[in-house]
Amino acid sequence: MLHRKIYQFCTDGQEVCLYLRDQQRWIENARIIALEGDLVTIRYETEEDDEVSSWEEMVRLESVGAVSRKLASVSRVNTEILVSDECPESEQIYAHSPEANPDDDETDGD
Repeated sequence: MLHRKIYQFCTDGQEVCLYLRDQQRWIENARIIALEGDLVTIRYETEEDDEVSSWEEMVRLESVGAVSRKLASVSRVNTEILVSDECPESEQIYAHSPEANPDDDETDGD
């Protein structure tokens, strides 16, 4: 089952985190670029002080103990939800305030 999921992540090109059992370490923000036989090729970057290094590793499929991926993230600092101008009106989110009542927008029969 893990083999199939790794293949799916490889074809989707999604960033994942991998746990390597034999090295007992996590590799974060990696891309699985190839799966050939029992070898998994991954690419990732590390940052130390003022240097960013790009890595490509080939690991055995049996040494992969876990794979995780980030589904979504929301900033705790910026509470305003950004809405695209192309977003259909029916899907837009509006702030709820006591002054803004959708029933008030209807015209009176006067």
